[in-house]
Amino acid sequence: MEKRYPIPPFTMETALQKVQAAEDAWNTKDPEKVSLAYTIDTEWRNRTEFLNGREEVKAFLQRKWAKELDYKLKKELWGFRENRMAVRFEYEWHDEAGQWYRSYGNELWEFDEDGYMQKRFASINDMPIKETERKL
Repeated sequence: MEKRYPIPPFTMETALQKVQAAEDAWNTKDPEKVSLAYTIDTEWRNRTEFLNGREEVKAFLQRKWAKELDYKLKKELWGFRENRMAVRFEYEWHDEAGQWYRSYGNELWEFDEDGYMQKRFASINDMPIKETERKL
């Protein structure tokens, strides 16, 4: 497998690049493209859902973006060390009924030596908002 730059150990500059790359990829809402950033055997916890492997991640993302319409995400580096990062994020979306939400959360990331994410643990809360309260 090719290396997925930047690779660990991270510096401030490369950690910021990795977070921006993740934000850019997720904002495409393309499950195939996003899933390629993860190891074949990646481990995830997303809210109360536990996923194992890139194929489960891809299926999860397809379900997510079918439900979370007009999704827009912003990520921010919180901290990093060697091959791990902590990231805070917020995103906005609406459901089929037109109700808007802002979702807030934190992620813990762990990367392999080739720069692929092997572990992702996310805690997320959703807050209903009015469309006029959107920030993103």
